[in-house]
Amino acid sequence: MGAFLNKPKTDKLQEHGEGNGLRFGVASMQGWRVEMEDAHMVKTDLGGALKDWSYFAVFDGHAGAKVSAHCAEHLLDAIMQTEEFQEDIMKGIHNGFLDLDNKMRTLPEMTSGEDKSGSTAVCAFVSPRLIYVANCGDSRAVLCRDGNPVFTTQDHKPGLPTERDRIIQAGGSVMIQRVNGSLAVSRALGDYEYKNVAGLGPCEQLVSPEPEIFVRDRDDTLDEFLVLACDGVWDVMSNEDLCQFVHSRLLITSDLQEVTSQVIDTCLYKGSRDNMSIVLVVFPGAPTPSQEAIQAEQELDAIIERSIKEVVSNEGQVSFMRILELFVGMGLEGLPPGGGLAAKRALMAEIYRELCPKQDDSVSWEFNNDFGECP
Repeated sequence: MGAFLNKPKTDKLQEHGEGNGLRFGVASMQGWRVEMEDAHMVKTDLGGALKDWSYFAVFDGHAGAKVSAHCAEHLLDAIMQTEEFQEDIMKGIHNGFLDLDNKMRTLPEMTSGEDKSGSTAVCAFVSPRLIYVANCGDSRAVLCRDGNPVFTTQDHKPGLPTERDRIIQAGGSVMIQRVNGSLAVSRALGDYEYKNVAGLGPCEQLVSPEPEIFVRDRDDTLDEFLVLACDGVWDVMSNEDLCQFVHSRLLITSDLQEVTSQVIDTCLYKGSRDNMSIVLVVFPGAPTPSQEAIQAEQELDAIIERSIKEVVSNEGQVSFMRILELFVGMGLEGLPPGGGLAAKRALMAEIYRELCPKQDDSVSWEFNNDFGECP
């Protein structure tokens, strides 16, 4: 189930770029976990006849980082090398997942039993006309229009009736919402100790490598952005929250690294205890920075700064915990939709450190545990 650090590791891996009329931003953070097991892959030119196609993917590893890293490096090739991919995209994606899972089984560390890791996978192929999304596990893709989700993948959890039926038919059980009381996802790449039932095909095992695949027409007027993220993000932000939050950030800045960085920070301050990774793909119909929104954000930041200065002026060298408690009770208006006070936690800490340099704000990490997430 994973072990935790005494203090989160907040360094981020960030990336951004553009191609084929798309822009993208990436951010990931280890957070509270002892190991970083997430991986991702982005490619905006698939070459040859597919030079105007792009590929985006997020992988959330468990019990180690070997499988997630291997999938990030090899899943795209495994899909494109299938005989079916040129004629039947969805069948090619399906078979590519299964082929990769079968080949990984033969890696020395897998055959020896030394490595027992697995990984979820969510990926998207974006062509000039279509968006193909494939999901295996509980990482998730969400398509946003007008600040609201219009499409989302389904998390593959053991408690889902179809997943539970397959697990039971394979001789397993679902206890505490986990496969055999242990694994929290019912579909994944790797996890070969759950894929050894004789006489059953790869998609009939306790844990299946089969992706669920969707296709949607693109609408460059209405489509704003596509989010691919691991459950460290979705654990603390709903589809609606994340769409509203990203939409509001795109009205403030065109820097997608900054937008995805704010998403990860906000999830950390909302109480996520997992690794966190997000790939944000922005379409031509996305909002662009608005002077009105920028001014409103600046005014909000000024209110926060004045409020902290007032507290410190009246009470002296207060703890950061005290600052947080006061803001929770203020009912501050104009906070970023979907992000709330957590979205301003980094700004509050920066202002606090300038005013109270001798105070240790590390106690602020206890805020999520003692008071719940920032509202």
